[in-house]
Amino acid sequence: MDSIDKEFARLTEKEKKHVRAIFVQLKEGDQRGLNVKKIKGREDVFRVRKGKLRVIYQLQDKTVHILAIRYRREDTYKF
Repeated sequence: MDSIDKEFARLTEKEKKHVRAIFVQLKEGDQRGLNVKKIKGREDVFRVRKGKLRVIYQLQDKTVHILAIRYRREDTYKF
């Protein structure tokens, strides 16, 4: 089990539902209604904010790679 699976398993059912919806939207290339922001210092890494959760992903050749699913803390964006 990789770290993304572990992070996802720790979420509540409601949070899992939100994250799944975010995954679907990102996969379809639809960012409407999502709070998306580019990560400083990186041109291809973004985050989606949903309450206290952050979904950090990377775009490579129009492919979405999920890097982390974390709660907002001081070290959220250090990877």
